[in-house]
Amino acid sequence: MAIMRPLAVLRHDLPASLVVFLVAVPLSLGIALASGAPVAAGLIAAVVGGVVAGALGGSALQVSGPAAGLTVIMAETISTFGWAVTCLITVAAGALQILLGLSRIARAALAISPAIVHGMLAGIGVTIVLGQLHVILGGKAQSSAVENVAELPGQIVAHHDSATVIGLLTIAILLIWPRLPKAVQRVPGPLAAIALATVASVAAGMTLPRVELPGDLLNVHLVPQLPDGGWGGFALAVVTIALIASVESLLSAVAVDRMHTGPRANLDRELVGQGAANMVSGALGGLPVTGVIVRSSTNVAAGAKTRVSAVLHGVWVLVFVVLLAGLIQNIPLAALAGLLVHVGAKLVNPGHMKTALRHGDLPVYLLTLAGVVVFDLLTGVLAGIGLALVLMLRRTVWSGIHVESDGDRHRVVVEGVLTFLSVPRLSKVLGAIPAGVPVRLELVVDYLDHAAFESLTTWQQAHERAGGTVDVDEVGHPWFGEGKAGRPTRSRFAASRAVPRWLAPWSDWQAVESVDIPAQQTRRGATEFHRRAAPLLRDTLSGLADGQKPRTLFITCGDSRIVPNLITTSGPGDLFTIRNIGNLVPPGQADPSMNASIEYAVGVLGVEEIVVCGHSGCGAMAALADGPPPGPLETWLRYAVPSARRSGPVTVDGARPAREGDRLALLNVLQQLDHLREYPQVAAAEAAGKLQLTGMYFDVGAAQVHLLEGDARSFRLAGAVVPEA
Repeated sequence: MAIMRPLAVLRHDLPASLVVFLVAVPLSLGIALASGAPVAAGLIAAVVGGVVAGALGGSALQVSGPAAGLTVIMAETISTFGWAVTCLITVAAGALQILLGLSRIARAALAISPAIVHGMLAGIGVTIVLGQLHVILGGKAQSSAVENVAELPGQIVAHHDSATVIGLLTIAILLIWPRLPKAVQRVPGPLAAIALATVASVAAGMTLPRVELPGDLLNVHLVPQLPDGGWGGFALAVVTIALIASVESLLSAVAVDRMHTGPRANLDRELVGQGAANMVSGALGGLPVTGVIVRSSTNVAAGAKTRVSAVLHGVWVLVFVVLLAGLIQNIPLAALAGLLVHVGAKLVNPGHMKTALRHGDLPVYLLTLAGVVVFDLLTGVLAGIGLALVLMLRRTVWSGIHVESDGDRHRVVVEGVLTFLSVPRLSKVLGAIPAGVPVRLELVVDYLDHAAFESLTTWQQAHERAGGTVDVDEVGHPWFGEGKAGRPTRSRFAASRAVPRWLAPWSDWQAVESVDIPAQQTRRGATEFHRRAAPLLRDTLSGLADGQKPRTLFITCGDSRIVPNLITTSGPGDLFTIRNIGNLVPPGQADPSMNASIEYAVGVLGVEEIVVCGHSGCGAMAALADGPPPGPLETWLRYAVPSARRSGPVTVDGARPAREGDRLALLNVLQQLDHLREYPQVAAAEAAGKLQLTGMYFDVGAAQVHLLEGDARSFRLAGAVVPEA
């Protein structure tokens, strides 16, 4: 990444760093308070997160510091081990993060479902709110969310003092601030709320708990210590903090990448930078550091361009707490509690719940949230992961099984993945079919395992012994047929790819059913349409029932290999199609049928394009080149004689076709476009810019569509031709 000029840094990064600094100070104090750590620990983490993680991390615009997402686990850790041992846990967690970053597995953390991450954050938010409400109401937060809920009614009805006034004032300012004029909002809301609440409390002479700082922050002695025992719990705490901090930082980095157009984050380097910051923060007596989306989004919105902004914000925090520590000690704890209630409530994002609901992951979100609130963060996350795996397994092995009956005939349709997990339900459905009746078993499956194959085979044999018939119809890979032939397909990766029946020729899929009588082929094809294509097209066709409005007139050969809707990826109502031998347009309106069709398409339907499509291997062009036999074909092909008289080469992707008939097919497309322009309505519409004429050539053997390139005598592969303005 190129280094920006100093002037550009001063212009963008310096102002952005000041804005982020103003947001970071009150948040750092509040998070330290909620974690039960010394208040100075939050400020130390803010400084180290800004300077170390900002300089070493892989995300240029991410800002790191103490995060609300770790308050619950930190409170539990401090309560269990004490502050000095917790500092050592932070150092060890940072070392583990560095190892994870060096092993280049950072992206693996992104495999965690967003529903789990958002549920975790919501659970943390609920826990923070439940605890800090007690502080606002003049009490003290309990040791667990459940106890906070149990004690909350009594706390609400109890006597409330000035702490409640300050806490509610802080929340009110935070809620009102986004609605104020833009000029006022240049001051960050958290800073304004804490400042105004502090001034109000001092001016009113309120006596209430305030922030306590050591006399000299530069001489803080919080040396990490080894635990006296409980090494298993110590190791678990290290792993837990390392994983949660890593996931939160990586997800934040990905979110920041979506906010700007600069260089993308190197997630492995970001993890190393976060680990280094945690080692330094823990060694100095600070809280764990993570990437923080609140500060990072503020950094991007303020116009930061490089990592200099994050580093400078850490410097400003250090300067502030050293020079203005006295001001910090005037801040009421109730004001910080109000700030945390607001932050915690924002972590419960209704938009995330709606997204989880749309994706079918709401149970995962709610279970994770409940687990974090009722038990602890690790339990909630593990519960969410467990449920996500169960839902994934269910979706992966899902199979739809249903029966349709028409008198004595039964049709059983099985869709999806058919494995041993579906055998009980499959057996129940098949067992309910009366003995001796004809059954059509339609298998539209992505995978069929041994247990399901045996279940189907056993049922089929038993049903046929009882006098019934079973007609097996497999759409897609013949899993069941291959198994009965003694060569079962073991993996879906080994299964042959099947073309949908409404695109594949009869000869491919009806041969399996030994359908070789033309009338039966048509009847079988129509039946297949009713079963599979009609349900998909019914809504489209119902909208076309009272009229058509195609945009293209498509003139092509009657050759059975040319399927206009297939090669143009179009459907009902898109193409008004005219087919004849050799895709000819008789000049001078010589043919009444063609004349009527063109007049109707252009004059009545108002098509915007006319396509003339020739193709390789055209029998009409071969006959024209060799001289057609006397009879109707010779009479019709007289309209193609001008094509044979055209001079000059026409190419396909820069080369002339090897066969004379194919070269003539290209010339014929050009000639028929000229014939079209002899029709008055076509000429008038083209001159008015309301109609475009397009030449097309379909290479049957290569399955490639080529388009005439402007006025040139060259056809280019579709997608390589730049459309005319």
